[in-house]
Parts: sequence; C-alpha cells; structure tokens
Amino acid sequence: MLVALIQPDIRWQDCKGNLAALESLLDRARGADLAVLPEMFAYGFVTQPEGVAEGPDGPSLQWMKEQAAARGFALAGSIPTQLEGPSWRNRFHFVTPDGTDTFYDKHHLFTYGGEHLRYSPGNERVVVEWRGVRILLQVCYDLRFPTFSRNRADAPYDLALYVASWPAVRGQAWSTLLGRTVLLDPLGSPLAACDLSREDVRIAPIDLERLAQMRRSFPVLHDADQ
Repeated sequence: MLVALIQPDIRWQDCKGNLAALESLLDRARGADLAVLPEMFAYGFVTQPEGVAEGPDGPSLQWMKEQAAARGFALAGSIPTQLEGPSWRNRFHFVTPDGTDTFYDKHHLFTYGGEHLRYSPGNERVVVEWRGVRILLQVCYDLRFPTFSRNRADAPYDLALYVASWPAVRGQAWSTLLGRTVLLDPLGSPLAACDLSREDVRIAPIDLERLAQMRRSFPVLHDADQ
C-alpha cells in the first residue's frame, strides 16, 4: 500500500483557502492508496470551536468524500465537529472512495492548550481496515499516552496513524516521540519524511510481509498482545 504524507501551510480558520490549497497538494499524491492530512486541516488547531466547528456531515467532510471519490484513494484527517447539546469533538475521519466514513474522536485532549475546556473526549479506540492493512486512528496528544495505542489481541493493527497540529515550540518532543511528518518502518527507520521548511508531499510503500517477518524474528509482544 502506498501512503502519501500531506504537509500543508495551514491558514488560520480559512477553510475555503485551505481546502483549495490542499487540492493542489493532493494532485501530487496520484497513485497513492491513502493520503494523510493534518489535525484540523481546514482551520488550524481551534480550541474555541464556537462558530467554527462543523456539523457531523459538514463541508470539510463532504470535501473529503469528493476528493477520495475523484482520486481513488482514502483520505484521513481531523475536523472540529459540533454535536447536539452543543458539544464538540476533535473528530478524525478516514474516508474511502466509495464514501464510507470511519471516525475516531480524540481521546487525550490537549489540556495544556485548553482543548478540554470545550471539547469532549472520545472513549473508543478505532481500527479501520483498508486494502488489507489494519490502521489504528490516533490524534496528536494521544502520542504521549502509549498504553492507549498498544497493539491488543481484541483489536490488532498493522499501522498506527497519527494526525497532528503539533507546534514548532514543542517540535523536539514530537520528533523524539515520532519523527515529524514521517512514515516509519517497523524498526523506526524513515521510509519517507517531508521537508519541514515548506509545504511538501512524500509517498512511500508499507510492506506487510516485512512487518510479519520482523514480528517473527523479534517477538517483543506476548502472544496475548498480538
């Protein structure tokens, strides 16, 4: 499976402008099976969602469905979402070309930045399967809580997918924990990495057979956890 990493320069709360710019970047992801967008890709990391957050089937999600259908690849990214109440979620959507939408609500809200003051956390881990690959959906601050993302027998996965709007001031922590906008192999070596100085798109394949071989040769997990 070919994964495209999409690194845009997000314009603050400019949904129309951001989506237009993303379409140009997606043009460079032709041939991919999955294109990955950042957290809150249409707005920037919005902690005050009133007047900004979209409904559960709002314009950004409709745009994702249109782009996935037109381009033949799955599209992943999060959207600030308003539910009845009102209440808000940082909702990570995984949209396939046939219009199927699987979503995960961010569990670990960024309390330091006040995200928890408006948004409510999701409680369920979500694994989606796409073209033979089982993918765990995670968002930004979830990265600091590895027990939540641990591979488990009841919901195993092959690829952990993190979307984020991690600020540059704490970029070193992100780089240490994950590696910025990057696709890593089972041993942590980069398969593709975006140039951090500019908008960028990078595409690389993931190899499930190599993952299986690595797990056989280096069985770090107990059988019950695989």
